[in-house]
Amino acid sequence: MKTVYFRAELLFPHESVLALMEVGDGQWRSLVERVADLPETDEDALAFSLMMIRLCGCLRCNPGSYKASLGCSACARRIIGMIKETDDALIAHFDKAKEDLLRYLRTGEVLEEEATYP
Repeated sequence: MKTVYFRAELLFPHESVLALMEVGDGQWRSLVERVADLPETDEDALAFSLMMIRLCGCLRCNPGSYKASLGCSACARRIIGMIKETDDALIAHFDKAKEDLLRYLRTGEVLEEEATYP
């Protein structure tokens, strides 16, 4: 019997960004396209990953969980579709993550953010 293992990262991987293209439209789709074309070390790519880590609850994910068995791309599509936020609200999450990332890069300060989603 052949066993299939899905590859799941510890945190939201940059290669999963493109999987989010079909989840929204307008501003969200533009953001996803722009970030997907960036190197994974770019500030916007890092901020996007931070936003997804927060929205998807990646810090609470573990190898034995259902979410991990889905894989990061499927989990992210599921979460973005489930929270049913407007493009403006999703862009606001991105802007907040970028602000937090830039503050960290400038000062080393980390602010704890309460999880709002699963």
